[in-house]
Amino acid sequence: MEKTIQNKGPREGLGKEIAGLIKANIRDYMMYIALVVIMLFFTWRTGGSFIQARNLSNLINQAGYVAVLAIGMTLILILKHIDLSVGYVAGFCGAVAAILMTQSGVNEWVAIIVVLAVGLLIGLYQGLLVTRVGVPAFVTTLAGMFMFRGLLNLTLQKTGTIIVPNEKFNALSNGFIPDIPGLDSEFHVLTLLIGIAAVVLMIASQVKARKNKLKYNFEVTSAPVFVFGLIFVSAVIMSIIWVLASYSGLPWTAVIVGVVLLVYNHMLNRTRLGRYIYGIGGNDQAAELSGIDVKKVTLFAFCSMSLLAALAGILYTARLQSATPTAGNGFELDAIASSYIGGTAVSGGIGKVTNAIIGAFVIMSLTNGMNLMGVDVSYQYIVKGIIFIIAVAFDVRTRSKAR
Repeated sequence: MEKTIQNKGPREGLGKEIAGLIKANIRDYMMYIALVVIMLFFTWRTGGSFIQARNLSNLINQAGYVAVLAIGMTLILILKHIDLSVGYVAGFCGAVAAILMTQSGVNEWVAIIVVLAVGLLIGLYQGLLVTRVGVPAFVTTLAGMFMFRGLLNLTLQKTGTIIVPNEKFNALSNGFIPDIPGLDSEFHVLTLLIGIAAVVLMIASQVKARKNKLKYNFEVTSAPVFVFGLIFVSAVIMSIIWVLASYSGLPWTAVIVGVVLLVYNHMLNRTRLGRYIYGIGGNDQAAELSGIDVKKVTLFAFCSMSLLAALAGILYTARLQSATPTAGNGFELDAIASSYIGGTAVSGGIGKVTNAIIGAFVIMSLTNGMNLMGVDVSYQYIVKGIIFIIAVAFDVRTRSKAR
């Protein structure tokens, strides 16, 4: 739960309160600060190219599959497990989708449903090994990494890279939502309306949460700080929306990731299942003694992870407009890094899918910005490794100080 500045007694200065608020919630704010710093740095170093509408759209499309994987991985890590197979599960599922559409003549929507079902079955298989057979998740998913890498290579052995000419399928990671018909405007009006709706919903949600805290005498921030936070977040959202609306509008990738995020955020924060996941991650033995079926919840998390890996494979294949033998290489590392950079505790029990999305954009912003600068890929890996270890070390140190 977010720590807040006490609302009792005389109010301190506004600046001092903001500083105290940041200090109290430094783990949650650090990733946002890091993302802003990274974006400002690359905007400066690329002469403004990084922040241009075309590149922002490209960044969203690039980050889509990592963001989807990071959402599923966050659940796994909260439960103190790990899934190393997701990269090649995504690559294999993307190849299956390409084969279904190009060689079997299957409709793109049927192919997507089939591939998602394949992902669900893979998660069921691995989850049962972990929960029923008792094979550790590390071993199960490491074996899965080898298996699905082999299956990916076998699937594409005869054809090599498969080009996907299906325009509707490829639009999932390259297309944009259509604008309202009949309008003649230099801006994408529907994107602007979606941005405004998102801001209104965000404000309404935050106001409602604040009222509930006050109702039950919980500590809250002062009204000026609360309003400043709403204005700042609203300004960031509308700035990005404005830039996108000046180009081609909101990418379909953003819509897909947004829907997945809303579903999982609601599940974790508003449902009994979400409370069970956090409870098991905090103390699985105590959770089991309290009547929670730990095995079923864990099985759900693995099924969910592989389902999202299949979706990530679809997005990646649509992005490249092809299925390649190298698809999936390193995806699991980006997903794990995104979750930890987003504040998921190394010890389990703590994590937010919304923060995992920010972590994914930190990782992909680094990649995108360094590509624009022409940085050698070897140095890119070194930089990402440094950022990752700093983020985890910072998280560990701040949590130990909090205790």
